[in-house]
Amino acid sequence: MLALAFTQGGAQVINSIGDENMKVERGLKPQEKKAEGPFIADLDTETPYFQAIDSAQTYIYSHDWPAAEQWLMKAFTADPTNPNNSLVLSNIATLQRYQGKLGEAVKNYSLAIDMTPHAVTLLLNRAALFVEMDSLQRAIDDYERVCELDIYNTEARYSLGVLAMERGDNRRAEDLFNEIKRINPNSGLYHEGMGLLHKRNGNYSRAAELFTQVIKVQPNAQLLGNRADCYLIQGRLNDAEDDIRTALEMTPDDPYLYVLRAKLNKLRFQRDDMDRDIDTAVSLGLSRDYINQALQEKER
Repeated sequence: MLALAFTQGGAQVINSIGDENMKVERGLKPQEKKAEGPFIADLDTETPYFQAIDSAQTYIYSHDWPAAEQWLMKAFTADPTNPNNSLVLSNIATLQRYQGKLGEAVKNYSLAIDMTPHAVTLLLNRAALFVEMDSLQRAIDDYERVCELDIYNTEARYSLGVLAMERGDNRRAEDLFNEIKRINPNSGLYHEGMGLLHKRNGNYSRAAELFTQVIKVQPNAQLLGNRADCYLIQGRLNDAEDDIRTALEMTPDDPYLYVLRAKLNKLRFQRDDMDRDIDTAVSLGLSRDYINQALQEKER
């Protein structure tokens, strides 16, 4: 059974490369999505190829990425000309990304894209990986390609807007976020993007309002962390504490949330608690230099 469906860290282990992952026809209206269906093919699921894929699925469910990768590689080796191999290679790349094997992941995403060059999901996965690797121009190229293939894709426009902000081009970012609004006036990505833009421009009250609009519908730790940061700068310490606590319940291993709580404890003159949060953030992968710089930023 070809049923690899899992998401983590911005990349997707996907179960089909069909029309929903390809170019959207120009006649398709915003908000219309084609019904997703299984990968359609005349398959003999008793072959070593599909038996290996079934084994990989078992290890994906148990989060054993190395074993899942090995079984998908066995599937590919068993039938290197199988038309499903774009999907297999993409999922191998995603599993490699989970393991930190970023160079190998890029190679396999690229091979998969060569086989199915209009697969939007694969381009989005590779673009997100390029961002993780700090290869920002290559990420931009992939996101722009997605916009060409799918004129209604809001995810790529949001990512391009965030990257524009990172480059200091706030006007470009605003234009991209407004494109999202034109595609979908109720898009959470529009409100989130504009929230980030207002936060960058020092309008923390408006940024918090925009983050709140998205949080009411679909709360996540990143949004809560951004709103908490705005609250800290505004001196709304109790509100910031509530957001940080809720975010940590969602993602207790996110080091940036401990930096935010260290900021909160600094503002409350709770030195011991601040030091504990700093140590936790370091244990989760952040450098002390980065943390100290964040804590020394003046309240704007």
